[in-house]
Amino acid sequence: MTPAMTPGMTPAKPPEMTFEQAAAAVTGPGQVFEITHAEVLGRTSKVWKNSPPNLRAVFAAARAHGDKPFLVYEGETLSFADTMARADALGHALVNTYGIKPGDRVAVGMRNYPEWVIAFIGAISVGAINVSLNSWWTADELDYALKDSGASLLICDRERLGLCQDTIAAEGIKAIVVRSGNVPIPDGVEPWDAVVHVGNALPDVDIAPDDDATILYTSGTTGRPKGAVSTHRAVVSALMAFACRGAVDGLRRPAPPELEVLPPSFVLIVPLFHVTGCVPVMLGCLLSGAKLVIMYKWDAGKALEIIEREKITNFVGVPTQSWDLVNHPDFAKYDTSSLRSVGGGGAPAPAAQVELVAKKITKGGPQLGYGMTETNAYGPGNNGPDYLEHPTSTGKALPIMDVVIRDENLNTLPAGERGEIWFGGPMLIRGYWGKPEATADTIVDGFLRTGDIGRFDADGFLYIEDRAKDMILRGGENVYSAEVESAIYTHPVIHEAAVFGLPHERLGEEVACALVLREGATLDPTELRAYLGERIASFKVPAHIFIRDEPLPRNAAGKFLKRELRDELS
Repeated sequence: MTPAMTPGMTPAKPPEMTFEQAAAAVTGPGQVFEITHAEVLGRTSKVWKNSPPNLRAVFAAARAHGDKPFLVYEGETLSFADTMARADALGHALVNTYGIKPGDRVAVGMRNYPEWVIAFIGAISVGAINVSLNSWWTADELDYALKDSGASLLICDRERLGLCQDTIAAEGIKAIVVRSGNVPIPDGVEPWDAVVHVGNALPDVDIAPDDDATILYTSGTTGRPKGAVSTHRAVVSALMAFACRGAVDGLRRPAPPELEVLPPSFVLIVPLFHVTGCVPVMLGCLLSGAKLVIMYKWDAGKALEIIEREKITNFVGVPTQSWDLVNHPDFAKYDTSSLRSVGGGGAPAPAAQVELVAKKITKGGPQLGYGMTETNAYGPGNNGPDYLEHPTSTGKALPIMDVVIRDENLNTLPAGERGEIWFGGPMLIRGYWGKPEATADTIVDGFLRTGDIGRFDADGFLYIEDRAKDMILRGGENVYSAEVESAIYTHPVIHEAAVFGLPHERLGEEVACALVLREGATLDPTELRAYLGERIASFKVPAHIFIRDEPLPRNAAGKFLKRELRDELS
């Protein structure tokens, strides 16, 4: 029986549901996000019972959003209907003009343009595998990915066309160039407008759930990137997981009635060739009917203008970008009251940053997700009061994903003990393109070895405490030391080189290297940076170069003691 209330008393607020209670309610029998089991690639796996069978079905559902604005870019606006009509026309050309068949690889290499999104939809809709090329890569890096993936066709902007021109000519790769303007284009390359004729129908193609859909390249410890291959089921499963997470959060913390209900919208501040930009942001908008405003390049001041003008509700990037946003000197001059969520993934955010975002985003709050290319960006997440109470934790995952901590003998560890984080679930990649050994090393018995070291606390919150992989997280970009070291060692005066990360307030880490030169040699750091800039992407070039007279410290096995170097030089 409820105790009698004294007149004037405010009813007590009911206790908030726990994450586990809300997740169980949302994923239970008869629910949209019901979880069941099915055979996936020869292994029994948890799956979404009501999942669309493939991405083509997701795209078909997006057509229902009709004339609602979808893509906004530099004064251009395309509705969902406009976007799908162009994707249909491209799909028609891919099949009927270029002879693209299911399983063929279509590479997309351009900055964040509306055509990137259209190319992705059109290629995947006809059963092709979309190969996302990093637009920051050098010509050598682009050459490698085009050859490694066996791409039949490249859809690119004129900058990437210039970098890839020799490769496509030598390999016989056909190309379509977007926004070429009046720049002459070589034989065998067609301008976008000459290929995409709106009104042409999308061909009918059968696509199975476990057919390959995407290849996203992720940096590798061997000095070359690996093509992470996802099936239609994997990408759709991740999309369902993000949508389910939204349902769980809504059940736990319904929006107060006085909060203005705004149409959902995102500002695209991360590259579409990154899994975050592609899956939770771009495809998430396509599925939910949200507007996606594309920035030409990251600029915090410009982002504030867009947030005010477009009434942006969601800001998803890497921690450096939310840090730039809330610390911008003109932050208070702009109306950011539309924002309901600020954060993203790619790297952990300092606790002070979490508090600052919570303070400045008055009608929303900070959030963090721990996803990887290999999980299609889905993973444990943290937001709301949970994030403020556990600011150094990456949060919890839905029951569709299994998260375990294992020791070096593959034993599962209890809460409180540190070990390697392993992920299981239908959103995992099926493997690395053409690299069975790397696949076998990373995916074991249906689980993905993340290479990250972490632990659970007593309440089930996950904490990432170290990286087993020799990797630097610079502003959300993975930089592998081995790749940078390999480039450094091609310089004729280098005797020893060790690459590692140094802490940086905004970027999280910056790339640093310690060098020992050949006897009698000299080297100017500026000269080395220019040399490396011709061989690796600019974000991988060391910001800090330390030239030493004594040998670099090593352990008994002869490996460099990078932690010792980092502690000494930071």
